[in-house]
Amino acid sequence: MPARQPQPLRLPAVWLFTDARLGDALFAAARALPPGSGIVIRHDDLPRGARWRLVRRLARLARARGHMLLVAGSPAEARRWGADGVHLRQRAIRGAAQARRTGLVVTMPVHDAHEARAARRAGAHGAFVSPLHPTRSHPETPALGRRAWLALARLGGAAPVALGGMIPARARALCRASGGGAARWAAIGHWLEKAAKRRARQKRNAVPI
Repeated sequence: MPARQPQPLRLPAVWLFTDARLGDALFAAARALPPGSGIVIRHDDLPRGARWRLVRRLARLARARGHMLLVAGSPAEARRWGADGVHLRQRAIRGAAQARRTGLVVTMPVHDAHEARAARRAGAHGAFVSPLHPTRSHPETPALGRRAWLALARLGGAAPVALGGMIPARARALCRASGGGAARWAAIGHWLEKAAKRRARQKRNAVPI
């Protein structure tokens, strides 16, 4: 029997996905997010201690800016590290019920119909459906395109978040194609570029000493 769907949850409209290639620019990218956004921390290759320190530092920034913070990993790890929720990979789907029972937000990745159905059965609150457009993160992965993305978003049964080559203009186009309403979207490169432009603007406006 399919899992009972969770109560509706208002997920942030925009998200930052972290990964190791952000390097020291990660925190500038996080500060470029509008208040009330979401952050998914991955950084799976970091040693456990370094990853914990990264989560704690981002958690302070998230609290100050009203962001929702999710950790990719186990529900126990997300709770222990003070995150708002957990981003469960498909191989960890059995942790979804436990995470919901303890009040964690649950999101999952969706790349195909099989994963969309799994997210629905797990009762995930949100599904990061990707890649909508070609992406530098996974250049070898074919983009879904808008029609296939919308089909997977409907099939997943959770609040869909578009990932893969996303920028504000593409989010607005997706909103129109889906019949209105705010389109949730996530990015890596866009927030890096926005942070770089902000630094350049601040440098230009700096008063010489």
